[in-house]
Amino acid sequence: MAIRTFAAIDVGSFEMAMKIFEISAKGGMREIDHVRHHLSLGYDSYKTHKIGFGKIDELCRVLREFQDIMASYHVSDYKAYGTSALRETENTIIILDQIRNRTGIDIEVLSNSEQRFLDYKSIASEGRIFRRIIEKGTAIVDIGGGNIQISLFDKDALVTTQNLKLGVLRLHELLNQMRPKTSQVSEILTEMIDGQLNVFRKMYMKERTISHLIVVDDYVSQIIKRDLEKKEEVLVSAEDFSSFARSLFVTGKEEIADNYGVPDENVEVIQIAAKLVERISDTLNAEAIWAPGVTLCDGIAYEYAEKKKISISEHDFEQDILASARNISKRYMGSRKRSETIEEICLTIFDSMKKVHGMGKRERLLLRLAAILHDCGKFINVTNVGECSYNIIINTEIIGLSQEERNIVAYVVRFNHDQFSYFEGMSSEQELDKNQYLIIAKLTAILRVANGLDKSHKDKFKKITAQLKEDTLVLTVDASQDILYEQEMFRQRTRFFNEVFSITPVIQQKKMNS
Repeated sequence: MAIRTFAAIDVGSFEMAMKIFEISAKGGMREIDHVRHHLSLGYDSYKTHKIGFGKIDELCRVLREFQDIMASYHVSDYKAYGTSALRETENTIIILDQIRNRTGIDIEVLSNSEQRFLDYKSIASEGRIFRRIIEKGTAIVDIGGGNIQISLFDKDALVTTQNLKLGVLRLHELLNQMRPKTSQVSEILTEMIDGQLNVFRKMYMKERTISHLIVVDDYVSQIIKRDLEKKEEVLVSAEDFSSFARSLFVTGKEEIADNYGVPDENVEVIQIAAKLVERISDTLNAEAIWAPGVTLCDGIAYEYAEKKKISISEHDFEQDILASARNISKRYMGSRKRSETIEEICLTIFDSMKKVHGMGKRERLLLRLAAILHDCGKFINVTNVGECSYNIIINTEIIGLSQEERNIVAYVVRFNHDQFSYFEGMSSEQELDKNQYLIIAKLTAILRVANGLDKSHKDKFKKITAQLKEDTLVLTVDASQDILYEQEMFRQRTRFFNEVFSITPVIQQKKMNS
């Protein structure tokens, strides 16, 4: 298969970066160039919620230089993403339009969960080492300019992921406002960081044991990786890292810059990032730290290769998204057994109607998430399940989903319980296009029918099959018990399905032997 030359561009909070990759089925991903340019968009964004025109001019100039580099490598495709600095500005749309008109480059702004998922994929691109490390209790610490993300893994399964406003540039700005003495900085940072980490530990750690910390950032990872490679080691002990972090606050900035080969302006953010890793390691009682040295650009290239089916991932990322949803359901006392029943029925219906609904693999995943979370709102109020479920989902991060996808799941769960709101009503609450609206309508129709089949919560059906016959969907169920109640609930819930698909679902009972 031909080799593709691909460029991944990261417009970050502290710097702009571009990596050029050669990607092929035989050779996998091979980095051939890495260009970085310091541009602290985050200082403007986090302080004033806008980015000044001077920095926009510089951003566009650097992007044009990136274009020249891409041309020299004969790049066939590229992806450019912006992160929290662009995400948190008030004038994002105006900035993106200016960039497009002045450079011809389209930048997509990632939601926090999308950004962290790409960073997670960048770690997975390390292959065997990654799989070995997450066999034990592991926390991935993803440090950005505005926020950090802590994701907990247990035996290769994602347990929870939480976003904390402890980003390097955000903490740096707070320090600048306080103007502490040099001797006070380390202690003040500890106080600022530990307050939020202690809440995280009480809520999510419980009896969980963390053996490994995986660090992804643009600040200390490269330093750790470079030192470990000299020693021909993969992991650094938590104790040794703590010593390194402490040394940064008793060494002159010029000496730090010389020792680690970094620009002078990077020293303060390196100190903050090191303090963050040290405090997280101490709070979670981690034994060792792995810094693979990957960046968002690696994740962008990895996802591109996946979509082009050039390289197949050995790690099932979809299962991580589902595991995250199951843990949210568990947190709100959802019934796992009933969720599994509803999920199975939903997928049976979805798969039998592919020629009719026109949806694909991603919409199938969103349906599964809606089935898993279909009754999470009961934890708050059993008489207003739809609205409460909607509020839980819309305000809970599910790693790997965009904000638009999370909106879809939230609406589907809400309308499983409440009266369906048509396009004008929905679009007045959230920014929705017609395609998203149609996905919500179709998935809601399927979930309602599935929920109607198990309305008694008694799991009467041992097996369900679906067959589409012209304008009728025949659902054949194996049941030895009376299903009169389910038939009536099912009939009431098929009306919307018929409206959406012009197909009438019917139950056909197949008696099981006693």
